[in-house]
Amino acid sequence: MRRKVTKAIFPVAGMGTRFLPATKSVPKEIMTLVDRPLVQYAIDEARAAGIKEFIFVMSRGKSALEDYFDHSPVLEQELKRKGKTELLELLRSTDMESGAIAYIRQNKPLGLGHAVWCARRLIANEPFAVILP
Repeated sequence: MRRKVTKAIFPVAGMGTRFLPATKSVPKEIMTLVDRPLVQYAIDEARAAGIKEFIFVMSRGKSALEDYFDHSPVLEQELKRKGKTELLELLRSTDMESGAIAYIRQNKPLGLGHAVWCARRLIANEPFAVILP
């Protein structure tokens, strides 16, 4: 019996040393390529492939990633008030459905295998993808 892959692990705990000094203050996943953070490209591809649950294995200092996928009611209201419907739709396309995203902490930098291992309780015995944005 084949089971469809609907969960993905995003191991993003790394310090981003290859992108220093930019990653000193901005997580590498949030760095933009044209007009979107790198992680948005990975999420869009995962959604297109049928992924419904997204598990981010993170380290300290990655709150910008959490904020990016959260709703922004003040910004939404301002865009509505100004009649900027195209920007409002673009903003809403980045929102994640409640319960579709989880964040796990990797306390020590022990590599990719360890990052995947950290998410084991959320995966259980299901097939999953590992996506490296």
